[in-house]
Amino acid sequence: MKHIGLALLLAGSFAAAAHAADPVFEDHSVQLGGHIYSGDWEFFVGGGVAVMDCNADKRPDIFLSGGANASALYVNEGSFNFALSDGPAVTDVTGAYPLDFDADGWMDLYVLRVGPDRLLQGGPDCTFEDVTDAWGLPQTDRWSTAFTGWWEGDGRPTLAVGHYVDRADPEGPFEACDANSLLRPETDGWRDEELEPGFCALSILAAQDARGRMTLRLSNDRHYYVRGGYEQMWDIKERRFLTEQDGWPRVSLWGMGIASADLTGDGRDEVMLTSMGDQLMQIAQADGTYKPAPFSIGTYAQRPFDGSDGRPSTGWHAQFGDIDNDGRPDLFIAKGNVDQMPTNAMEDPNNLLIQQADGTFAEKADVAGVASKERSRGAALADFDGDGRLDLMVVNRRAGAELYRNVTPDSGHWIGVSITQPGGNRNAIGAVVTVTAGDLRLSQQVVVGGGHAGGQALPLHFGLGAATEATIEIRWPDPALRPVSVTVPVDRVIAISRQ
Repeated sequence: MKHIGLALLLAGSFAAAAHAADPVFEDHSVQLGGHIYSGDWEFFVGGGVAVMDCNADKRPDIFLSGGANASALYVNEGSFNFALSDGPAVTDVTGAYPLDFDADGWMDLYVLRVGPDRLLQGGPDCTFEDVTDAWGLPQTDRWSTAFTGWWEGDGRPTLAVGHYVDRADPEGPFEACDANSLLRPETDGWRDEELEPGFCALSILAAQDARGRMTLRLSNDRHYYVRGGYEQMWDIKERRFLTEQDGWPRVSLWGMGIASADLTGDGRDEVMLTSMGDQLMQIAQADGTYKPAPFSIGTYAQRPFDGSDGRPSTGWHAQFGDIDNDGRPDLFIAKGNVDQMPTNAMEDPNNLLIQQADGTFAEKADVAGVASKERSRGAALADFDGDGRLDLMVVNRRAGAELYRNVTPDSGHWIGVSITQPGGNRNAIGAVVTVTAGDLRLSQQVVVGGGHAGGQALPLHFGLGAATEATIEIRWPDPALRPVSVTVPVDRVIAISRQ
């Protein structure tokens, strides 16, 4: 079973790239009514979007943060039509993440805010009820900018919440990064254990690292920690930060977002870290460490690709996804100036980087029609119309949100994988799904977190190229459970439930 493109690049072999059709997107932004993420300096960061099926009709719905404006929920009515729901409309929202906290089959929302966060319980017909107090979520008047969750037992999830600058610090904002929150479940709620030191986290992801261990990866904004801070990895089982002795070197960057995907087929996720300047791809190694990707890979995207501005780019949300279903994950990066920062590009087009057969990535945002120059923040790749092609949603600061339909011709085959299991961790957060089809071997982890201020709870999407049959293997979060393997036809969503 051979690995896919990136393995060829790392081995130094540059095969001829496949000549597939360029990606094509249609602009359907009018569906979102011009929704804008706005506000003063406390909303320079954030602007996330949560995507989930909130009414069990198998169509992804959209929850948009609004900053100083109210948040908005758009319900997917099919055929790329979206209707604005009556609620929930929450103000001062920086982002949100969907997660089924109570295992009732309806997606709930953890809402990040400038001020006390909110926990919204989902119900039929995309109804949401504020259960922040009823469920015992600790309330603190802080500035929340990152989130992730995972299960360590069969009850409620453990949560990690990243906090930005401590607004109460009279010496701030520089060198005034707040501590992060580690929320451990108890009978009547959660216990807040501060995770220190905090270096102004803008993204957190709980996932298996290159060692195969569940680890918290925190990406931190150098702009406010100024000096002494760095990117962090926290071993969940050992409850400690990794150091140079663990093979985790200190890296300082203007960390904005995290994307994680297995690009080589070896079962270890590569990691993309967005920043002001270079977008850093880290390649997982067999010894459990990471190495920076070679510059020739084409993902550093350090300046506007159209040559319109020589100043550094500012990357925010990043997400891997197979845009043309050729079996090679591609990469979208949302770009945009913080506000009026003169050291960085003012008009900074988003990137759509399509992976080639040799493992390099080619810029296609311009030809695809998604090279917006607004101040983009959060984003999501999701199949909104059920045709097997990943569409695109982008949140902009002080400009209308954007929605694009993927109409790329001659796309390959695909498969979606949705898994559930008994108990509190209904959606099997922490599972690993591996799909093999012909000479392709692709794996994805089931996680919630990462990105920039927003994430999704949807079937995992795999592009399969010319393959017409695929084998799905599931390793459940509990390693004591036997993996499940099933061979299925393609071009459909497969639901697998462990009884």
